[in-house]
Amino acid sequence: MKPFHDCRLYAFVDLARLRGRDARDIAGQLCDGGADILQLRAKGAAPDTVRRLAEQLLPVTTAAGVWFVLNDHWRLGSELGVPAVHLGQEDFFDAGHRSVADLRPVSASRPAVGLSSHAPRDAERAVAAGADYIAVGPVFPTDTKPGRPAVTLEYVRWAAANLEVPWFAIGGIHPGNLDAVLAAGATRVCVVSALLGAGDVGGACRDLRRRLP
Repeated sequence: MKPFHDCRLYAFVDLARLRGRDARDIAGQLCDGGADILQLRAKGAAPDTVRRLAEQLLPVTTAAGVWFVLNDHWRLGSELGVPAVHLGQEDFFDAGHRSVADLRPVSASRPAVGLSSHAPRDAERAVAAGADYIAVGPVFPTDTKPGRPAVTLEYVRWAAANLEVPWFAIGGIHPGNLDAVLAAGATRVCVVSALLGAGDVGGACRDLRRRLP
């Protein structure tokens, strides 16, 4: 797997957007399309379902040399030995953690940790906590984060000027606004709906990846 600094496209297998499609097939298309990172997002799913899906997707990403990230489930991720776990502000700081070292792995394998951020203060706390990468957003309004106001391109510009840790712009990013996100200083993006909503997921992924630096 590439270092996070060298990753450019962060894609998702989001259960809410599969529309009956097979998770492994979608994961394979995204990996073949050039995704550097693939997150399993299964909001509201039972732990057994999340475990089963993670066990199905891990061999796909491992064979492709792509990072597998499990959203929310630190304990399960460390049990399974996944490469990385992503946590929101509420799952990390609001739970009383101040450093990623506070997260005790269940097994000998310690996943990397990504943290969400919605403002400069969040990003600064994430850096101080030792996050391996940071998500910056939502840049634009998105139904993946209902009720969360967009941080706008101003936060992207701040991140480009102030963050040295790898960071990914996220939220409502699609081919029509990608140039504006890149012009604001982003070199890495997370994309959910624009890829999973495409008729040709792999083709959409390839087209987007070609436009990234």
